[in-house]
Amino acid sequence: MGSTRVPAVAAHRGPAIGPLSWQVGVTPATNDGDALADPHGFLRSWNGTGIDACSGAWTGIKCVRGRVVALQLPWRGFGGRISDKIAQLAALRKLSLHDNAIRGPIPPSLGSLRDLRGVYLFNNRFSGGIPPSIGACLLLQTLDLSHNLLTGRIPSSLSNSSRLIRLNLSYNNISGPVPVAITQIPSLVFLLLQHNSLSGSVPDTWGSTVSNGTYQFQSLHLENNLLSGSIPMSLGRLQMLEDVSLSNNQLNGSIPQEISTLSRIKTLDLSDNSIGGSFPASLCNLSSLVELNLEGNQLEGPIPEAIDGIRNLSLLSLKNNQFSGDVPATLGNLSSLSRLDLSENNLGGRIPASIEHLTNLTFFNVSDNDLSGPVPILLSDKFNSSSFAGNIQLCGYSASFPCPSPPPASPPSPSMPPTPIRRSLSPKNVILIAVGVFLALLLLLFCVLLIILIKKRAAGTSKQSTATGGAAAAAGAERDEKPGPAAGTETEAGGDTGGKLVHFDGPLAFTADDLLCATAEIMGKSTYGTVYKATLEDSSQVAVKRLREKIAKSQKEFEAEVNVLGKIRHQNLLALRAYYLGPKGEKLLVFDFMPKGSLAAFLHGR
Repeated sequence: MGSTRVPAVAAHRGPAIGPLSWQVGVTPATNDGDALADPHGFLRSWNGTGIDACSGAWTGIKCVRGRVVALQLPWRGFGGRISDKIAQLAALRKLSLHDNAIRGPIPPSLGSLRDLRGVYLFNNRFSGGIPPSIGACLLLQTLDLSHNLLTGRIPSSLSNSSRLIRLNLSYNNISGPVPVAITQIPSLVFLLLQHNSLSGSVPDTWGSTVSNGTYQFQSLHLENNLLSGSIPMSLGRLQMLEDVSLSNNQLNGSIPQEISTLSRIKTLDLSDNSIGGSFPASLCNLSSLVELNLEGNQLEGPIPEAIDGIRNLSLLSLKNNQFSGDVPATLGNLSSLSRLDLSENNLGGRIPASIEHLTNLTFFNVSDNDLSGPVPILLSDKFNSSSFAGNIQLCGYSASFPCPSPPPASPPSPSMPPTPIRRSLSPKNVILIAVGVFLALLLLLFCVLLIILIKKRAAGTSKQSTATGGAAAAAGAERDEKPGPAAGTETEAGGDTGGKLVHFDGPLAFTADDLLCATAEIMGKSTYGTVYKATLEDSSQVAVKRLREKIAKSQKEFEAEVNVLGKIRHQNLLALRAYYLGPKGEKLLVFDFMPKGSLAAFLHGR
């Protein structure tokens, strides 16, 4: 090998490293102005001890059959420049010096490396223009010069590299138009030209060179440039296209219908342009679309109801347009939706309750529209008030904007049918309604049982007093008397004092004379009368309420009401045992005496 001349790279003891073609073991380069700077000493293995560069001991060098085919030294902190003498590495296929601090121009001599397949010089400080000579590298597959300080125009000669798959010139200061020839490279898959100063229109010649077969183009990034004109219809030819970003340019016109033929597209970003027209309904057929960003344009009209046809949609941003009409309830069918921004439009109506069931939703904004009505509860709980601000008639999304109480119901106009108000109930409201219905049913059941019990008691009492009641009725008829108390009661004449005493519970426990002669103790007074504790001669006690004459009703009304009250029996009610009608109109009600006092006394501590 000592007599074979191979392209080699050597280093001296100083900071400069220069590519030269010499016989292995020759003294290192001395032209520091055209050399790389190695401040961290990564290339100490590149020395002049006579060791072959293809011995395997040289860092970053890969050889095939004694010839250098790859120079791979990324992330080494190199400075300086790349010399034109790199062309002496005639068999070089891969040049990878990305993520360093190399400055100066890209050597035009790279164009003489006919076997060059990959150039990776991104994330450096290269300046000047892109050498047109690189187009002579007919086998070139990847050219990545992104994130540098390059200026000038994109050379049309790059289209001569008919095997070029990836062209990345993003994040530079390249100007001028996008060359038409670039759009006709049949092998191109990725074209990344974003964040430059490109101007003019986007060429409408995509896929024009492919007559048979399918164009393999997948990713187009032209965002953050100065491009104008309309969106090219020829993009519809790129049936393998998955990623399109034309945002932050000066594009106008409408969204072409041809975009809807891109059955594989996953990302479509046309934001921050001047695109007008309506939302093409045909876009709703793009079931593979994951991200759709149309914000910052002049789109108008309604949002299509069929938008749920984009069933895999995760991001939908229609912010800052002129959309009108209602928010489609079908958005609630997009189960994968995580970001939904409809802010700064002219949308009206209510927020559909279906949206609150989107469990993957992490961002939601409908601010600055004309929405009205209450915000669905789950949405107001999940997102802060800024998501709903700027809608004057919207309520319920914060304590500062509560919903008003509903007005009292009024009968509907006979000429106009009532308009049903649809609003989904929250789980909390459903539970409260169910509990209320259950309690109402229990109360109804209790009332039915109480009525049945009263009827059974009345029937039993009437059987015991049938004979007595019948005789009394007959006697009364013979004497032309008015009908007496209802069946089931015991009636006694008023004794020496006159009047009438009526018992409701069977045999007479006391007479009218016993009642009138009992010792009495006042227990309380009210507007209706005075209550006494009466102790009878047999030491039994009853509670007697003497009704005031001025407020008491006529005898006929009094007896009718008291007969009804006397039949009521319940464990929580004090039973009326008897009543007395005196000859001078006095009226007494007799109850069981409760020694522990009344409920009012118990509650109020009296």
